[in-house]
Amino acid sequence: MSGQLIIHDLWIGSIVLQVALALALLATRAWRNFPAFAAYIFFCLFEAGITYALFENKKAYFCAFWICEAIGIVLGLAVVREIFTKVFSPHPALRKLATIIFRVAVIALVLLACAVIYVQSASATGLVNAVLLAAEAARLVEVGLIMFLFLSSSVFGLHWRQNVFGIALGLGMFAAVDLITVTLIGHMGSTTQLAFKLVRGISFSTSLLIWLGYLLVPERATSSGELPKKAQLEQWNQAVTELINR
Repeated sequence: MSGQLIIHDLWIGSIVLQVALALALLATRAWRNFPAFAAYIFFCLFEAGITYALFENKKAYFCAFWICEAIGIVLGLAVVREIFTKVFSPHPALRKLATIIFRVAVIALVLLACAVIYVQSASATGLVNAVLLAAEAARLVEVGLIMFLFLSSSVFGLHWRQNVFGIALGLGMFAAVDLITVTLIGHMGSTTQLAFKLVRGISFSTSLLIWLGYLLVPERATSSGELPKKAQLEQWNQAVTELINR
């Protein structure tokens, strides 16, 4: 079986998984709790459909793919913000402090992305390389924010709800693989590019399976062993509240 045929089968399989995930979001009414994530999934399904329909028209496919990718990255950042809100929502003072740090992290990552564009722009020739460079910078910001989210929640010892963790895990894995892909694909030959497309397709399908699994599996009840952590979190929250109100 040729690489192109495998990629095509992965494409069809991912569309099927996206349809299943969209139906699960509707059936479980999870879209009410995660509107940004639902918008991201429905848009990914739209993107898959429109790019599949335009695949034979290379010019139209190129334009549609990268326009949809840009919108998808913006929606992905909205999902990160939504996860951030869900994780810190039970603790208002911690959320206020973490929001300040989150904004600083966004500014720092954007500056880093701009630096990456500046350094690599000298060697980037042609429209394709320019688009890949912009995608690399955007994915860098997205991966950085997801890493910050995991790190900050670990520092504060926050409890992750099962479905929230699944959304963050799937998005983080796909964004990281896509960052590697767009970084290296412009410097490789056609054979290697095919391999990277294959890896990207597998990673997205894996993320879809993670999201579907975490969405459909019943959430476990909070164990008694987590109660001391909650008490400690409340102490953190109270201490930050007093610090802010001074």
